[in-house]
Amino acid sequence: MEPWSREPVGRFDELELESDALRGNPLGDPHLRPLWVYLPPAYAAAPERRFPSIYLIQGHTGQLDMWRNRSAFRPNVPELVDRLFAEEGCPPALVVFVDAWTSYGGSQFLDSPGVGNYHTYLCDEVVPFVDARYRTLAAAAHRGITGKSSGGYGAMVTPMLRPDLFGGLATHAGDALFEHCYLPDFREAARALRDYDGSFDAFWADVRARPAFTKGNDFPLLSTWAMAACYSANDDSSIDLPFEPSTGRLIPEVWERWLAWDPVRMAERYADALRSLRAVYIDSGNRDQYYLDLGAVAFRDELARLGVTDVFFELFDGTHSSIEYRYPIALRYLAERLQLEDL
Repeated sequence: MEPWSREPVGRFDELELESDALRGNPLGDPHLRPLWVYLPPAYAAAPERRFPSIYLIQGHTGQLDMWRNRSAFRPNVPELVDRLFAEEGCPPALVVFVDAWTSYGGSQFLDSPGVGNYHTYLCDEVVPFVDARYRTLAAAAHRGITGKSSGGYGAMVTPMLRPDLFGGLATHAGDALFEHCYLPDFREAARALRDYDGSFDAFWADVRARPAFTKGNDFPLLSTWAMAACYSANDDSSIDLPFEPSTGRLIPEVWERWLAWDPVRMAERYADALRSLRAVYIDSGNRDQYYLDLGAVAFRDELARLGVTDVFFELFDGTHSSIEYRYPIALRYLAERLQLEDL
């Protein structure tokens, strides 16, 4: 309930990382990226000790300094993180705040010729950068990743793709079951494209000439194009839409490219990686506006079918909005399990 920010008990290091993976990306977005590392009080108190690390990634349109945003009567996320480790008895861990913003709003934490190599950036540059500078337990068994929405998506798929790096995941309403969370936007986008003669180039020229989201159809247009840039971009950086712009009618071969990146559908292909994890946390509001609660249930059920049964799962009373208070719950779960030598 405190109205102003307070000095943290732990320490936030605000760093920059010059990325070779993002240099020359197709959108011309910066390859010099901010990176925050939170060090719990125990880091200074026990100078010989090494600690687990948890990577916190953002949803679509997120950029790093947005973590400081505050809602009425609520602490912001950095304050929640500091309270968790400084005052609430959580086993100590480093929390790494990663920026993967793009001019389309986000990257889904994948490598794509449409936006750039953000999976490589996270895995092959950020992780070694952190391990080289801090006393981490530099093994997958002690490294986790967590996020909400598109960040929750990244938290699901990154350990599938790189189980050698990440041994735990926590997803808050992560993008899953694409037919529920993305498909309804296609009809909205197709109708809205009439105002732009069917051209996304015309849409982007318009939205960049005025304050974003001042037209009602900005979100489905922006989101649809951003996801296409991640899921169905071609080697020459061109982007295939999964529907006909004039009618919204699905183009099956492109839609299948999207579905190949759906975490629920990916799980079977990466079953061994998922079974190797020592921490899996899934939650969602039971009234999520994008029906990501259905995706959360489907991902939980698919993991169970594949033999991944040691999973924390909860549908809580809430929507997709104003659920930042869930971050410490997942961080605690990961910190408790990633500190252990054996389960």
